[in-house]
Amino acid sequence: MYQVYMDKIIMPAFFTTLKMLAISIALGTILGFLLAMVLTLTDEKGLYPQKWVYGILDFIVNTIRSFPFIILMVAIVPFTRLIAGTSIGERAAIVPLTIVAAPFIARVIDNSMKEVDRQLIEAARSFGASNLQIIFRVILVEAVPSIISGLTLASVSVLSATAMAGAIGAGGLGAVALTYGYQNFNNEIMFITVVMLIVLVQIIQVSGDMIYRRLK
Repeated sequence: MYQVYMDKIIMPAFFTTLKMLAISIALGTILGFLLAMVLTLTDEKGLYPQKWVYGILDFIVNTIRSFPFIILMVAIVPFTRLIAGTSIGERAAIVPLTIVAAPFIARVIDNSMKEVDRQLIEAARSFGASNLQIIFRVILVEAVPSIISGLTLASVSVLSATAMAGAIGAGGLGAVALTYGYQNFNNEIMFITVVMLIVLVQIIQVSGDMIYRRLK
């Protein structure tokens, strides 16, 4: 019976969780990077200050980050259905997971870029570097280790969100823990899924720390 659970239920759910995590982090990083670029450029101390643009984006990022994930999933069901064509399953879960990940990652990248020494930026500007050259050749290069550390934290947060997504039909380890573990009073399955999530978190954290130390 144990082997049947592993082969038919737990391992497919494990790979579903990995798939949701990988896609949502990839999409969230792309969107978050674009948001962070605009936030950094338009900040009052940025390379191209635009108070209103920064204020609007900053409000949007903070608003989305303040939403509990389970409430956000329910609130954007019509939007999820429009984008994914369905409101249940792993494909539908990727939409709110990405929406949660993008502002989180945007804030991480924005803060990392703002920590770069202003003297380096001024030195690059004195040599005639354009704003884009300063962003890509100075600020991003210096901020990469901090960004990697932030992305590690974001990945762990999104992984926990994938478990919550299982509560409303997204699949993955969260759904297995809830349906086959908690609701069926099967402590063995509950224990296995929790251990697998812990192992995933440890792998993400250790990998992120190794990359950070190598780049630092």
